[in-house]
Amino acid sequence: MTPTDRLLALWDHLGIGTAHVATQMPGDIAGLAAGFGARLAGIVLCVPTRLDPVSFEAMPERLLMICGESGLTAEVTARAEARLPGARRVVLAGYDAPGWADVVADRTDEIVQAMSGFLGKLGADVPAKPAREGVHAGISYRIDGAGPALMLLPFFLAPSQWAPAIERLARQFTVITLGGAHLGGVATLEDRARAPTYQAMFRTLVDLMAPKPGETILDVGCGAGSLDRLLAGRLGKANAITAIDTNPFLLREAQALAKADRVDDLIRFAHGNAEALPFPDASFDCIFSVTVLEECDADRALAEMMRVARPGGRIGVIVRSIDLPQWWSVNLPEALRHRAFTPPQSVAAKGVADASLYRRARQAGLSDLTCFPALVTLDRPEGPIWRYREDHLTAQLSPSETAAWQAAREVAARQGLLFMAHPMHCVVGYVGGTQARRLS
Repeated sequence: MTPTDRLLALWDHLGIGTAHVATQMPGDIAGLAAGFGARLAGIVLCVPTRLDPVSFEAMPERLLMICGESGLTAEVTARAEARLPGARRVVLAGYDAPGWADVVADRTDEIVQAMSGFLGKLGADVPAKPAREGVHAGISYRIDGAGPALMLLPFFLAPSQWAPAIERLARQFTVITLGGAHLGGVATLEDRARAPTYQAMFRTLVDLMAPKPGETILDVGCGAGSLDRLLAGRLGKANAITAIDTNPFLLREAQALAKADRVDDLIRFAHGNAEALPFPDASFDCIFSVTVLEECDADRALAEMMRVARPGGRIGVIVRSIDLPQWWSVNLPEALRHRAFTPPQSVAAKGVADASLYRRARQAGLSDLTCFPALVTLDRPEGPIWRYREDHLTAQLSPSETAAWQAAREVAARQGLLFMAHPMHCVVGYVGGTQARRLS
């Protein structure tokens, strides 16, 4: 089932014809907007970092975009506003909202006021009295309040998700908060972890760390726990796995997914911050972190991993690359090639998403480094991780450029050669030098 199929099935299950929808990830509702627009009363795109306006061209007057004053959300919504006359754009003054921003917690009043004022002028169905929570078509839901239906889809990485606003929104709307493995950041992380080349990259990282039976393993920034489940399936009961994240929503989803895969007894999920790991010194033999150090103080996180690693321990880190080109197997006009080949330039002020990872690992004290840039290949255009990356590109295009992109894309698809590859920087090192490596 597609996200559109699942959302429609849930609406029918709850007896809702038309509803308001709010999301950070336009790809989750693009199919709904393009094919079933009559069921959307009002749409709120809250700090989207990717946004293809094509799906919303038939309903700009029903679209509210909330963005930061700077950064990707400002850029993509400004371009969409120019393409969608009649759409409304609200700017959060003095705010940048990267994909991991906890925006509803940071700017609750402004977001609630903008949503209430905009959606209050548009009609949506008042649902009957369904169960207050449940799961249908693979989507979990919780219902609060009374009034017109307002579906809140998951953010990508925001720790608080919609929680700070729900009580206030529920005074005006029947707020239906959605979750599960098929929407938002969880769906994107799960889809990425299914890519064979992504799994191969992770296997290489684990092979280089070479955990021995009985050694303990720590995942710093586990997200939906996708890699921990792969690791548990590989190692079984031979190694205790601890997985931490700052995001309580993702931790809950990770625990549910581990239970569904029957590996919940092999992984301990816990709340924790990469910059201040909640463990004593010398606690773990193998530590890894995948696409986390872009979003935090990378040097501090590396120092913390060094602190909690035992002598002879191994640390492995993977980050996205913004300094190497990505690649689409599409024959593009020269005017589009630069934008298509430039990866999203998204990294925190003290994060790392370039080749400086290797120098930072050495400066942190790791020795005997194995450094290996890698390419992750995506070839499922119907998948959320593909959509997430393609939306970044199409958000930059004019209508004529969009048509050129779609034509070239269709040629590659007919040939069975439609795929893209994006670069990562990867490193594994030892704690304690060559002697510690020899003893381990």
